[in-house]
Amino acid sequence: MTERQELNQKIIEEFRANGGAVAQFAGTPLLLLITTGAKTGDARISPLAYLPDGDRLVVFAANGGRPANPGWYHNVIADPRVVVEVGAQRFGATASIATGEDRQRLWDLHVERNSVFGAFAAKTSRAIPVVVLTRDA
Repeated sequence: MTERQELNQKIIEEFRANGGAVAQFAGTPLLLLITTGAKTGDARISPLAYLPDGDRLVVFAANGGRPANPGWYHNVIADPRVVVEVGAQRFGATASIATGEDRQRLWDLHVERNSVFGAFAAKTSRAIPVVVLTRDA
């Protein structure tokens, strides 16, 4: 397990033990996004900051400003059916990629609330994908 995977595992454990609260991210809404691995078919869990937008939850494939999109993003492109954990809730959802004015509105709002994402964008030449999670009916 890599150092990053170990850190994510600790965050996941703390999230689940504390109803979604993770001390190092106090004040930042977090969710767990469970995707199906595009290559392996295995469940993959990613702790992510999110933006509520009405009935939708929005996550951002910033990958810390690295040049490539994160693995979870490739997984939702391959299979947009996901599971989301927010607080003590767990539910199925469908992921879609925001585009145009909707993408820009969501991105600007998220950066306004969580400025570190603006710094991530400044570190990379790629447009950071904005992913909308819509709860299944």
